[in-house]
Amino acid sequence: MERSLVILKPDAVARRLVGEIVGRFERKGLTLRAMKLMTISGEQARANYAVHEGKPFHEPLVRFMTSGPVVAMVLEGQGAIAVIRSMLGATFGPDAAPGTIRGDFGMSKRYNLVHASDSPERAAFEIGVFFDEAELAGFTPADLSQIYDTTGPELV
Repeated sequence: MERSLVILKPDAVARRLVGEIVGRFERKGLTLRAMKLMTISGEQARANYAVHEGKPFHEPLVRFMTSGPVVAMVLEGQGAIAVIRSMLGATFGPDAAPGTIRGDFGMSKRYNLVHASDSPERAAFEIGVFFDEAELAGFTPADLSQIYDTTGPELV
């Protein structure tokens, strides 16, 4: 199973979209391993977005991410990173397809509602920025056999 960090950014929290967005991930079949409402520190924002350091949008992004509460979570599933990023849609709301989170709720080219890891390596790093291992719930979802074919050696 693959894990991803997902952050519902200050605009998603301020617009009261948390339940709607989390519900979409759950209905898709992704497993919630950790979730918390928090205000990101400057240190956490800089660590998470260090790959963008030096780009013109880096400092505004750090300011935005530390401007209000966010919901940080760890989601898990087969191919979770690609599934989540597909569900988000294009980076900017006006460019995102209807039916995606950004396509349904986003209009801004700066405020794009959700951050999600883009690779397994980034996911492992980003999860460590926001969560201790002890905060990740370990359990087998009761509906796992309804989400994946569990009759063979691998989940399909």
